[in-house]
Amino acid sequence: MRVEVPLGTIHPALIEPFRTRLWIEDEVVVDCEITYNAAHRGIERILEGVPVLKASMIVEKVCGLCSHFHLWNSIRATEKALGVTPTERAEYIRVLVAELERIHSHLFFIGHACEVLGHETFVYRAFEIREPLMRILYELTGNRVHYAVPVVGGVRPRANPSDETLKKVTGYLNDLEPKLNAFVDRFMNDPLVMSRVTGAGILRKSVAEEMYAVGPTARASGVNNDVRLQMPEYKPFEYKTILLKDGDNKARVALRCLEMYESVKIIRQVLDKLPSGPVVGDVKLKFDTEFAQAYIEAPRGELYHILKVDAKGKVRNYRIRTPTPSNLASMEKACVGDHLTDAVLTIASCDPCLSCSSRALVVDNKTGKERVFDYSKGVSGR
Repeated sequence: MRVEVPLGTIHPALIEPFRTRLWIEDEVVVDCEITYNAAHRGIERILEGVPVLKASMIVEKVCGLCSHFHLWNSIRATEKALGVTPTERAEYIRVLVAELERIHSHLFFIGHACEVLGHETFVYRAFEIREPLMRILYELTGNRVHYAVPVVGGVRPRANPSDETLKKVTGYLNDLEPKLNAFVDRFMNDPLVMSRVTGAGILRKSVAEEMYAVGPTARASGVNNDVRLQMPEYKPFEYKTILLKDGDNKARVALRCLEMYESVKIIRQVLDKLPSGPVVGDVKLKFDTEFAQAYIEAPRGELYHILKVDAKGKVRNYRIRTPTPSNLASMEKACVGDHLTDAVLTIASCDPCLSCSSRALVVDNKTGKERVFDYSKGVSGR
């Protein structure tokens, strides 16, 4: 007998506001439907008509966990539109903050995954390891969240690290690395954790490609889609793109653990090779631009921004595509065949971020009534 089990939009195991409908037979999932956009903020609508140099203050607020990636990619698209080239030192600083944020985002994911598993000890340990990263980001930027580092043409002068700051950052990193190694080793060899994640939530490579999965979710199924390989900012650095083939919950967790080591490698290279020079170049603005777009590898996968600038220097037609919609759609397929208790972990294993995704707001010009745009059903009444 088929039974529907609804979860959300508010559920203790799913901290993001989305609704999941699971259909089960004998406690095994046979179908799944995930609906999001229960909470939306209309950021793309707010950006319409904002002066281009002020838009970054809004774009960074799309997300608190990967705010630097949203801001950096927005600035990259803006620089492309305006014909501005950032300085070399600024490029290195942008990469430094990005990889620090990638590690702390992955640790946040692991902590949440352990919460879903019911393993509180690892939750606290993950956040304990994450704390030195937040201290490093504070030393570099003056903030623990929303660092506001990139600007058109470079980075903010307050984010230009002195030799003393670089020594502090290196000291924090030296303290972090052995703790990170010990945590990952203990976590990946814990029999309770591994028994819950191994063989559950299998996303096959063909399905990952069909559903356009991105980031760690896709790479854990063998899809090589690391956008950093196409980014000129990463050309000076040596690192490995981690690919796994099993495509289960264990692979998605393990891949993030392995990626953290590669991020540490990149960070150490930035600290060793950081060039001298200015952090902001000459910015000569040109308006009435064509559409400009930029892609970046955020912690959850490919992040896309596109905009144009009108003759008055104001933003027009800003659009953002985030990793979560396609990854959540992939989880609809991956959790089929799971036991009910494993399906929730499978859905969480793509590290969904609804604050990034729930942005679209449609306003009827005639009535002024707001409506939510649902990608699967078109525009529906609010």
